[in-house]
Amino acid sequence: MTKSPLAGALALVVLVTVGCARPINFESATPKDPDRVEARLSKPDGPGPFPALVLLHGCQGVSPQVKDWARWLADRGYVAFVVDSFGPRHEPADCKPDDGTPGAPATERFDDAIGALKYLQTQPFVIPERVASFGWSQGGVFAMSVINGPTLERARARGVALPRVGYAAAVAMYPGGCRDYEKELVLRPLLLLIAGSDNWTPPRYCREMAASMKARGADVTLVEYPGTYHYFDVVGQQKTVLKEIEQPFNLGTYGVTVAYDADAAADAHRQVETFLARVLKGPPR
Repeated sequence: MTKSPLAGALALVVLVTVGCARPINFESATPKDPDRVEARLSKPDGPGPFPALVLLHGCQGVSPQVKDWARWLADRGYVAFVVDSFGPRHEPADCKPDDGTPGAPATERFDDAIGALKYLQTQPFVIPERVASFGWSQGGVFAMSVINGPTLERARARGVALPRVGYAAAVAMYPGGCRDYEKELVLRPLLLLIAGSDNWTPPRYCREMAASMKARGADVTLVEYPGTYHYFDVVGQQKTVLKEIEQPFNLGTYGVTVAYDADAAADAHRQVETFLARVLKGPPR
């Protein structure tokens, strides 16, 4: 029986779709003993080249929320590279305190982000000098780390081979780590999106960090959503207290609040779109 041209075309579409769904493996930037890391890539239609983002999940692992952002970015002309730092290492994605079991050192997530940048910069459909990082919660601190001058120097000191062209910018949504970075300095534009009532990653530390860095000339934009909580962009997240999570800056107190906020989520998308248009699609810096 002869197949019609339409049937052949449909079969090709299916094959392409399945191919795009397969994980991509790349090598982390860890010196001497790099890991194989998995990621999934969402790409706009056409040959490009396109600006790109490396998406860094929070302690819950690669969630539907991160995948939704990847699709949203691809629809707007960006390559979105979702890095899975936990899956290949069999790390628990539970956001609970360490139970004493050895896990991946913090440097491994930084090394994953650098390895992801190197991988994207070899792809013909990516503009090498226009790649940004985008992270949530725990992933937010690593999104900041790849444009933070002192972090990059520490990485060089331990032997990480950094690419000649680094990350062009970063977006961090309700990130951890702001208190640790208050006296440090990002070298590229940074967008911070924080929740005003967050008791998991309290906003005061990001406010203080942003003010300190801006006073020293950094390009930092901070947007705070009063009355909102961690996960404000997670569609459908009911207001819930996660009783098993210890508040990191109030040790001995358990319970952090998470909740979706439609208005904050909508504005966050607008802020990200405006920021990326400036730092990834605007004139060369």
